[in-house]
Amino acid sequence: MSVVKKFQLLICLLFLLTSYLSFSQSRNRMTLNNTDIKELSSLNAQFIKNFTTQDTMAHNQIIHRDFVCIESSGAIVDRDEYLREWAISYQTSGYTSFEYTDEFIRIFGNMALVRSRTAYTVLKEGVTIRGGSVYTDTYVKENGKWLCVQAQITGIKPQ
Repeated sequence: MSVVKKFQLLICLLFLLTSYLSFSQSRNRMTLNNTDIKELSSLNAQFIKNFTTQDTMAHNQIIHRDFVCIESSGAIVDRDEYLREWAISYQTSGYTSFEYTDEFIRIFGNMALVRSRTAYTVLKEGVTIRGGSVYTDTYVKENGKWLCVQAQITGIKPQ
């Protein structure tokens, strides 16, 4: 076999190997993203469940030690105050229903954004009020675990 043919064969083999490794890495990244998306979706559901059941113990496990919440009023609430309010806010707010829809998750390495829309009904002084919000929760992955480091809520005017 001539030197040129050997060189061409070597180039072809290197191309095939590079293509295979690239495909393998892409497939692994997609698998990781799918696993992460499922985990983040589950955390989003847990976040809402923790709110409606006022479960501060479970909620404490999914929020980061440096967590902050930016409320629809623009107030920035630190972790400790947030958890104190979390323990009573669903019950004292008069909610009769609270649900989320339109979940959208984006992952950027070890950071992710989880966005959803809420719809709720509140009963205040005998008056039924319907409302909603859009929220974005920012997660970071530390030691293999996703934790919410920031929540931001934007109120939606009733239609």
